[in-house]
Amino acid sequence: MGSVAEFYRGKAVLITGGTGFMGKVLLEKLLRSCPGVTKLYVILRPKRNKSVNERRDMLLKTQIFDYLKKTDPAQLDKVVAIPGDVMQPGLGISSADRQTLEDEVSIVFHSAATVKFDEVLKVSVTMNVKGTQSLLHLAKRMRNLEAFIHVSTAYCNCDREVIDEVVYPSPADPKKVMEMVEWLDDDVLADITPKLLGNRPNTYTYTKALAESLIVSECEGHAGGHCPAFHRDRAGVTCAWKEPLPGWVDNFNGPTGMIAGAGKGLMRTLLCHEDLVADVVPVDVPINLMITAAWYTAVRSPRHPTVYNCASGSIRPIRWREVRVWGELELRENPMCNVLWYPGGSFTSSPLANKFWVVVCHFIPAYILDAVIMLCGHKPLLVRIHKRMLKASNCLTYFTTHQWTFKSNNVLSLLGEMSEHDRQEFHFDMKDLDWRKYLAIYCIGVRRFILKEDDDMEKSRRHLRRWVLGRRRAAPRRSGCTYVQEACRLLFFLLTWRTLLNRSETARALWSSLLTLLRSMMPAVLAPLTS
Repeated sequence: MGSVAEFYRGKAVLITGGTGFMGKVLLEKLLRSCPGVTKLYVILRPKRNKSVNERRDMLLKTQIFDYLKKTDPAQLDKVVAIPGDVMQPGLGISSADRQTLEDEVSIVFHSAATVKFDEVLKVSVTMNVKGTQSLLHLAKRMRNLEAFIHVSTAYCNCDREVIDEVVYPSPADPKKVMEMVEWLDDDVLADITPKLLGNRPNTYTYTKALAESLIVSECEGHAGGHCPAFHRDRAGVTCAWKEPLPGWVDNFNGPTGMIAGAGKGLMRTLLCHEDLVADVVPVDVPINLMITAAWYTAVRSPRHPTVYNCASGSIRPIRWREVRVWGELELRENPMCNVLWYPGGSFTSSPLANKFWVVVCHFIPAYILDAVIMLCGHKPLLVRIHKRMLKASNCLTYFTTHQWTFKSNNVLSLLGEMSEHDRQEFHFDMKDLDWRKYLAIYCIGVRRFILKEDDDMEKSRRHLRRWVLGRRRAAPRRSGCTYVQEACRLLFFLLTWRTLLNRSETARALWSSLLTLLRSMMPAVLAPLTS
């Protein structure tokens, strides 16, 4: 077999989801490592009074394309925007553009999806299932089609403990579900959604399972077509490991939000079983696997769909405890700017304890500080931030309190089919991933690319020292002692405060005012936990 880069020479590629986190990395990698590719068609929809060409230009201004701008700017001209919308019938593509795609495209990467875990069923089905069906119908008419790569998620089978590289039976008939969401109103759909989901935690995993089943049924008996390849990655797709830029990330999803919250001192508690494996993957790993899977699908033309489980747990596992301890070390060694509290936090496996600490450590301080901010004439923001953090952490809870075994035999077999040069150029072997070094890269990446902070670490360290004046540089706390230590500090504070109350009339008046304020705030504080 020829090289991966040589395979893409002279071929046109269609990409959905090109403006997403993975889509951007896919575009950059194809342009940089497969320079012989002729066109990269990206389906874009007009948005916020911007045309698709304006959105394309904005996309290519992303920092990860800077290297290509300096070394080979002509490569960027190969990115062609196709006006369309995966939510619309026929993808919302014009007849002329459809004809162009049918005539020219050889490889399809379908990564467009709504990844909101709490998305309403109608939207999730329309985009993740019906959008996939529309793209399949287009792909079947492509004269030169050699590979169709569907980006799924290993979580679509989270109702199983052991997940192999196969397409499992669908939880329902995808076509009947698509028909149902068309004629049922939103209130009825909301009522029946829990029954439809069954053991799955959200509409995202449910509709991804439907989409996999739909692809298999649509491709059965399709004469002359290539069987699709399913690329399953975990919901925890994290910052870049090696490329395009170490640490690069562009969203707060999953562990990224946890690192940002803990680094700023905002996130103090999280419901998580820290002995479980944190099965996350750096974004460049699934991207390189996708590109290689398309090459192998086209060259070998397998008779049946091939599934690739892109997961780290079976190859290079890391547990949530290690994520916390190593991440905490890094956030203290290289702190973020203007932290509001000492970086770190704790994991608890008790839902009740977690709710208690959310109120005590998150919302009560947030309301008090927002009140101070308002008195200073500024707009309050901490309560709003904590509500967003709570919503995000609630969506992750199912995945931080459960564990699965993912089989990755097809991934390992694919590695064996590659030349040494291709294994280096399209690297997705996680056996040599040093998690501790990677977490250091991750924390700096969040600081640099998400929070847009400068690299003046010394200034941040000086700010952090104000929090630890009079105490040693803190080492990572063992989880079993965490709350005992916090309780001892709280007890010391209460005894000191009690002594002050006995001796100061001013302190008693202040305490009375504070209690009145807290009583008035409690309904608002508890509302996010009960909604």
